[in-house]
Amino acid sequence: MHKFMDWLQNTLMPPMAKIGNNKYLVSVRNGLVLTLPAIISGSVFLIIGNIPIKAWTNFIAPYMNMIGVAVNGSFGIISLLAVIGIGYELSKALEIDPLSGAGLSTMAFVISSFNDKYKLDTDNFASSGLFTAIITAFIAVLIFNFFIKRNIVIKLPAGVPAAVSNSFVALFPGFVILVLFWFVRMPLHIDINQVVQTIFHPLLFAMNTLPGILVYTLLVSLLWVCGIHGDMTLEGIADPIFLQFLAANGTALAHHQPLPYVTAAGFSSLFVNVGGTGATITLVALMLFSKSKTYRDLGKVAFPSALFEINEPVIFGFPIVMNAVTMIPFIVVPLILATLSYLFISIGWISAPVAMVPWTMPPIIGPLMATGWDWRAAVWSAIELLIAGSAYYPFFKVAEKQMLASEKSTPEDGVETVADEN
Repeated sequence: MHKFMDWLQNTLMPPMAKIGNNKYLVSVRNGLVLTLPAIISGSVFLIIGNIPIKAWTNFIAPYMNMIGVAVNGSFGIISLLAVIGIGYELSKALEIDPLSGAGLSTMAFVISSFNDKYKLDTDNFASSGLFTAIITAFIAVLIFNFFIKRNIVIKLPAGVPAAVSNSFVALFPGFVILVLFWFVRMPLHIDINQVVQTIFHPLLFAMNTLPGILVYTLLVSLLWVCGIHGDMTLEGIADPIFLQFLAANGTALAHHQPLPYVTAAGFSSLFVNVGGTGATITLVALMLFSKSKTYRDLGKVAFPSALFEINEPVIFGFPIVMNAVTMIPFIVVPLILATLSYLFISIGWISAPVAMVPWTMPPIIGPLMATGWDWRAAVWSAIELLIAGSAYYPFFKVAEKQMLASEKSTPEDGVETVADEN
């Protein structure tokens, strides 16, 4: 176990910490936040239009085309919103004018979206263009930054308002960006979006497979065990993929087509990490009925937040971080739930996520809404809690025994959490 701990601290943590702090991945993570209001708003209409009650279905049927406008108008622009957000955030990280960076990134993305018939292909504004949005934002902002840092810009007198001055500063680099993307797309006839999709296809394919999602799940858990926010560290890489999957599923549902992706956004947060990463809400429930006063008190504090998928109190308070006892179920339980959930969705026993719900949505309710009111998802979520609780129970009893011994030996000073020393 000591060798495993050393591997976590010395081999896994340093590169993962660098990934989590990488300015480009942080820009993607923060920039994609701009897409969430549209996705969540569109999801509301999607959920309303698919309530599985016959009376409601009959009532809403004449209005489904109007509901489709809301769904397509929100899911259909997530890549456009993404390029704006990422261009803005990366420009801010590079300490250049973020508004100009966002505008130039958007221009590059729009040019990339013209087809060979010189028509704007707005399909690229939807989920299929998400990685193109990321790449074009990176290229446009880096070109902009190149000219700014080398002072190859048009400067106006100091008395000119900043908004006007910034627009002229961006004029020359903007023209270069325009010519570059126009030349690649039109004279060279290179379909930029198609090239990007071809490059990233293996990654997209892998993340919708069972081995791919298991590797992702394992990395998230291992990072948390090291005390690093695993979800946030990998968001810059994973979020574009899972959001693209979700938007495609939502669009497919709106058009009454089969759902193409299993691991869409919501799969990990609602089906794998039930009640927080590691399904720790079940550990908190065990603490509420513990013989140890320390664990009972911690359970009372942690349960309200665990109910809404927030589990930092138990991860750092129990603790799970670098604890050789509880890290075992913390790592293994999500792998079990991911495997079973993936298989059940693949064979059609449960619907895949089609709508974005807040990640703080409680277990059972969250899966029910995210799958478009699939009651089987709610039942499975309840069963997952039982599976997770059963897996945590023997390890919790070991930790409880240690804690009771500690409480007995130091009653006058209070007690501290005990991590296995082996």
